[in-house]
Amino acid sequence: MKEYSFIISGGGTGGHIYPAIAIADALKEKYPNAKFMFVGAADRMEMQKVPNAGYPIEGLWISGFQRSNMLKNLLLPFKVVSSMFKSFLILKKHKPNIAIGTGGYASAALLKTAGLIGVKTLIQEQNSFPGITNKILAGNASKICVAYDGLDTYFSKDKIVKTGNPLRGQIVNLNIASAEAKNQFELDVNKKTLLVLGGSLGARTINNLIAKKLEYLLNLGFNIIWQCGKLYYDEFKSLENKHVKIVAFIDRMDLAYAAANVIISRAGASSVSELAVVGKPTVFIPSPNVAEDHQTKNALAIVDKNAAILIKEKDLELNFNDELQNFIFNPDLLATLSANFKALAQPNATESIVKEVEKIIEE
Repeated sequence: MKEYSFIISGGGTGGHIYPAIAIADALKEKYPNAKFMFVGAADRMEMQKVPNAGYPIEGLWISGFQRSNMLKNLLLPFKVVSSMFKSFLILKKHKPNIAIGTGGYASAALLKTAGLIGVKTLIQEQNSFPGITNKILAGNASKICVAYDGLDTYFSKDKIVKTGNPLRGQIVNLNIASAEAKNQFELDVNKKTLLVLGGSLGARTINNLIAKKLEYLLNLGFNIIWQCGKLYYDEFKSLENKHVKIVAFIDRMDLAYAAANVIISRAGASSVSELAVVGKPTVFIPSPNVAEDHQTKNALAIVDKNAAILIKEKDLELNFNDELQNFIFNPDLLATLSANFKALAQPNATESIVKEVEKIIEE
């Protein structure tokens, strides 16, 4: 059997890292003798999460453009040159059959370098509105795997394959009883549970909202599982009680989803894809601070199908209580949203991406 070599890059947030790991796991199952190398940003969470998943990783000295601190951008040209040079050395050493990118600054450096030296590349664009990086990388890509319709506005139609976003196996095969999951979080199995997700890094606005509304939410009869993010855990952990479980990060998302009756979440692409498979009633509070406001666009793609509720950050103070009560006390609406959301799920996305990789490397 031919021995293949894969280089995969995706990082900065869980939304880039976990799809990359999901693709690697599926490729490993398909090609058990293959060699794998991940490439990430040296100071980001992938340097821990990828080794924990069983894969080696090389770190690049790279970061994005800093709008809030322009002085930091003085180093950016040097970081780009350094990262592309190190990417060149990694590519020469490992001689991959293909380089796969799932997003993040390191992915940009690696795939750009791969394209320049003739290594085949595949991009996995997770959002309904692509960022500038993938628009630049698209020219050299063999295939661009997408999760939404309408991206032929930005990419060559001949390269686009609609696969959906890769999902962790534990989410696709979700078969845990709700009561069992609530027990794992030491919560009352007889209460409905609200799951609050601010993304892998946490979200200041959502954390402040839940802290302010905690008594109100408890009076509505909820347990609460609140993932606040590592940066905010020390600030909010004192609010935990027998009905409120506060965690910095959730490794077992299958348990969290199984325990949940209602979910409040950011609208990162991977989160949206996972939530569709889970099919629980969801309120999206998208971050307005991401490139091209892509989280709002991701959420609107679901809301427009009558499959979720959207509350913009600027409307939280005025609308949150009314929107939530109209939502949770309307069983017909909850059932409709759940059914419509689940109908949008693409649980076989990872396998579809692997098939595209297979076509490219075996041409």
